[in-house]
Amino acid sequence: MTKKDRYQFVIDYFSVHAPTAETELIYDNPYQLLVAVILSAQCTDKRVNLTTPAIFQQYPGPEDLSKTTVEELFPLIRSISYPNNKTKHLIGMAQMLMQDFGGEVPMTVNELIRLPGVGRKTANVITSVIDNQPNMAVDTHVFRVSARIGLTTNAKTPLQTELQLIKYLPKELIHIAHHWLILHGRYICLARTPKCAECGLTSVCKYYQKSA
Repeated sequence: MTKKDRYQFVIDYFSVHAPTAETELIYDNPYQLLVAVILSAQCTDKRVNLTTPAIFQQYPGPEDLSKTTVEELFPLIRSISYPNNKTKHLIGMAQMLMQDFGGEVPMTVNELIRLPGVGRKTANVITSVIDNQPNMAVDTHVFRVSARIGLTTNAKTPLQTELQLIKYLPKELIHIAHHWLILHGRYICLARTPKCAECGLTSVCKYYQKSA
């Protein structure tokens, strides 16, 4: 099977079985999504969704968040992984939004990565989810699943994975393909015990073919 054929099979499968795949983070606007994604680093979406309502109630916009202190914000996110760093990142992010972007979340990767706590993955999430830009955010799920299936070859870093995926995926599908791979990795292609018996991609999956 050629790589092109493998990609087409995966696209056809998810187009039928997950046509409306989207982020599981709960948000109402770009500011809320940005806060949620910063908090989600090495933390589950479920935990983030339990934490953000209190933050959004107390700090409904970046101006409110920019004026708070570490001592005031920390208790709201202490249950999140790396709360000390993320508290500082959130406040710094809000301050830069106010100072440099007029309180609006920018919609380019290069602008977003200037914000504290925002790396390339986060910037790709924001621009693809909010604006449907053809940017591929690579987290541990995307990295693992794309390698196992055979969508990527010898990719050693998230950036290498990203570049291979956007090379072969149709531009108009990149934003949703991100969610296809994340959700497949979260619920089917688990890291330690993948549920191959429940997977509809085994006929094209290199990992399954090797393990079988």
